[in-house]
Amino acid sequence: IPSARHRGHPGEPRPLFALPSAQGPLPPPRWPIECEVIKETIEHIEWVPPEPEPFCQPMSPELAPAALGEEFGTSEEHGTIVYHLTPVPQGSCFTRARVGGSPGPLSSPTAPLEGPQDTTLIFESRFESGNLQKATKVGPYEYVLRLRPDLYTAKHTQWFYFRVQNTRQGPLYRFTITNLAKPRSLHSQGTQPLLYSQRDARTRGIGWRRVGDRVRYYRGGVGGEEPGPFCLSWTSRFPHDDDTCFFAPSYPYTYTDLQRDLRGLAGDPARSRHCAVRPLCRSLAGNTVYLLTITEGGGEEMAKRVVVLSARVHPGETGGSWAMRGLLEFLLSGHPEARLLRRVFVFKVVPMLNPDGVIVGNSRCSLAGRDPNRAYGTALPGSFPGVWHLRAMVERVLVQREVVLFCDLHGHSRKNNVFMYGCDGGGSARTRLCQRIFPLMMSKNAPDKFSFPSCKFKVQRSKEGTGRVVMWRLGVSNSYTMEVAFGGSTLGGRSSHFTVEDLKSLGYHLCDTLLDFCDPDPAKLQWCLSELDLLMRTRLGRGPRGGWSDMSTSELES
Repeated sequence: IPSARHRGHPGEPRPLFALPSAQGPLPPPRWPIECEVIKETIEHIEWVPPEPEPFCQPMSPELAPAALGEEFGTSEEHGTIVYHLTPVPQGSCFTRARVGGSPGPLSSPTAPLEGPQDTTLIFESRFESGNLQKATKVGPYEYVLRLRPDLYTAKHTQWFYFRVQNTRQGPLYRFTITNLAKPRSLHSQGTQPLLYSQRDARTRGIGWRRVGDRVRYYRGGVGGEEPGPFCLSWTSRFPHDDDTCFFAPSYPYTYTDLQRDLRGLAGDPARSRHCAVRPLCRSLAGNTVYLLTITEGGGEEMAKRVVVLSARVHPGETGGSWAMRGLLEFLLSGHPEARLLRRVFVFKVVPMLNPDGVIVGNSRCSLAGRDPNRAYGTALPGSFPGVWHLRAMVERVLVQREVVLFCDLHGHSRKNNVFMYGCDGGGSARTRLCQRIFPLMMSKNAPDKFSFPSCKFKVQRSKEGTGRVVMWRLGVSNSYTMEVAFGGSTLGGRSSHFTVEDLKSLGYHLCDTLLDFCDPDPAKLQWCLSELDLLMRTRLGRGPRGGWSDMSTSELES
């Protein structure tokens, strides 16, 4: 990219840190010194199942599942601990980080096998994005699991990602996670966990797939636990003896995955000529938060409007990264619509706002022990560097240009489909309708995935510190959070899980919707305004002359 282009983009940081290059090793992730990290490289193939993976029949949440074996109970008290990581002491806080995490020799959290006849599973989670604190064997093929809370907190247990070895093909296994935080989950609506078999990946080219029968999400019977005694239980069979398998609730996408993608971009002259990769800042642990600037054209660039996109402020919401990956693949392609977008806009993209949280396997927080998506209004650069520098960059851009769209990509664990949260702050009917145009257009471009009725526009007090609200108050009129379900779609005749290809396609649909939204011909926009106005009047039971702009957002959304 010509050096003049770098000078032309307001707010673009200087290249201070090492970046992924087409040759040589990737910059290794930096871990807090409390974290033990195994040396093995964990890498998964990308695969799309040939047939849709339907939701399973949900089980009643009323009762805990009965034990698979009569001679064993289902509680930890009746079992044998087979994996246990030393927890980070409560009340501690982040101090420093290094490549490889803890400097000492690795501990042995796994109970040794008694011999070749021992069928006990061997658990492991000390790898990038891994999360499992403890495993207790309570039956021949039954395990009770506990997740590690977000580092330096005592809560936010949702994301899990762990490895099992010493598998047997025939038996039916049961796994029960007993310390999940949220009272509601898509697992109670038929969403199944994901399984990855290394042998199937190596010999058959099969990657992550949905598995599990008797999937049940319920309130546990043990009181007084933090953050909340909610349980997820499922049964499953392994495809092979002596295989290495992984479980996760959604498709993992790690910081190293991002760096691999950026290295592939750097090695592709056709794509890299339209994209400048720069560090936005460093995280608390010293990991680079990347900023991509994407555009194409000549001297008229200073007149271009800007689109700001971000993902993974919440590290456990991996669907946002897959949607972002699809967006970048399309936006940097040779497709005519992608070329038009690059000529018309400047894209500022932060694909992973919270790399530290992603690396250590957090669900929601950064190493500050707090939710960075509640800190946009008050964040200090020393506590939430990604959030602070993103906001500062947008403020600098707004001095010179219009930011036509801000969209922060998230995942949602309680509602299926894809939807958006916007900002309705009152005002004229047209102003309030305009907030809803982009999501409505998105629903028309992705009718089998995106649900406009699920979109919400009320600015709640608890959400004042979120990216979408703060950017809106800075002057970005079209500011949204896009939520991607952990499960899948119930639209367009579907009742099935999202695949990686489904998630990536959302990036294309976002780009397609941006072209519709900014079309110089106002026909589409006017048509959407009329449809929205009619929708409002119909729902409120008001005639063609009746007004509704005086109604609160709460009244409209009820």
